[in-house]
Amino acid sequence: MKLRYATSAAALAAAVAGGLLTAAPAEAAGGVSIYRVYYNSPGTDNRSNTSLNAEWVQLYNSSTSAISIKDWKLRDAAGWTYTFTGTIGAKSYVKVHTGKGTNTAGHRYWGRAAYVWNNTGDTAYLRKPTGTLVDSCSWGSSGSWKNC
Repeated sequence: MKLRYATSAAALAAAVAGGLLTAAPAEAAGGVSIYRVYYNSPGTDNRSNTSLNAEWVQLYNSSTSAISIKDWKLRDAAGWTYTFTGTIGAKSYVKVHTGKGTNTAGHRYWGRAAYVWNNTGDTAYLRKPTGTLVDSCSWGSSGSWKNC
């Protein structure tokens, strides 16, 4: 019995030394997540584009590679849905603003004329095109923003 364990241990050591079993860096396991939600824009909720764009969800890509987020969905508990195009760069952030604007690598615009994220509590869901949940972030009625 001891001989079998010694042989197995030797085989495992040889596999590791030969590169067959190498640990992936921790960052390789990273990905896109909801980083922060600013659900209560400052000032009076007057539906101006400035006020709407002060309501946003920020995503973060923690991996060392760009990730395609084409056709991924960001939605609230009521079902309002934003569909992404493009990619999010390695170690990069992107904010999705509720109002109108010109999309850039770091800022996307939903184009809505009404608020999405409820000040009294809501949940942001991030899903892949297949419907697989990537991340979610919930908040209650206090404060204006939430780190997720």
